Order: sequence, then structure tokens, then C-alpha cells
Amino acid sequence: MVSKITEGVTISAETFYQPEYSNPVAGEYMFAYRITIENNNIFPVKLLLRHWNVFDSNGSYKEIDGDGVVGVQPVVQPGDQYQYVSGCNLKTEMGKMEGFYTMENLNNKKLFKVSIPVFEMIAPFKSN
Repeated sequence: MVSKITEGVTISAETFYQPEYSNPVAGEYMFAYRITIENNNIFPVKLLLRHWNVFDSNGSYKEIDGDGVVGVQPVVQPGDQYQYVSGCNLKTEMGKMEGFYTMENLNNKKLFKVSIPVFEMIAPFKSN
């Protein structure tokens, strides 16, 4: 697991290879990732937008932008956390993701960006 703190918000990420949804012969490698968002501030925050940079080990790269995460724009109260699981399909057995969330301080309505740490996705058979 990797973690990073930005603007009082801790983002932690861990990944899991999904062999049952992968097809290596066809160049399809599915990974799940679990993100934990912890609000260490004294004010509630709302996650409005996400931006991802996804890299395959073959040099390909894509950017993904969207509203919220997994269909919601969660509000995280001071001292609380929000966790979700999502997935990423790569064309190689290794890759990485990183990005940021645009969040809103619900007390003063100011927007700020929270970094998502770089996390690797590696099929277990590649590590041996």
C-alpha cells in the first residue's frame, strides 16, 4: 500500500491482480484497486472530480477525467474516511496509475487538489 497526504487529506492505494477477469493471451490484464480517503482536517470535504494518468509498461498512456468516484461525490467529515474499489484494464502485465482529486472545503466553498500517489499494478507471475 502507498499513501500520500495533501492539504490535510490522506490518500492510500492498494492493488490486486484479477486473474479471473484477465486474458493474457489477448493482452488483457485486469487489476482492482482500493482507495482510502481520510480527512485529517477540521472541516468536511467533498470529492468533486477525478483525474487519472494510466501507464502500461509498453509505453502507452491514457488520461481519465470524470465526476466523483464510482458514481458518487462523497462527503468526508473531519476524522472520517471513505473507501472504494474500482478497476483498471491494462494491455501489459505491469503498469501504474497516479492522479489527483478536486475537492471542496464545505465550510468556505474553496476548491483544492489532492494528489493520488503513484501505485503499481504488477501481475504476480511477473514478480517471480
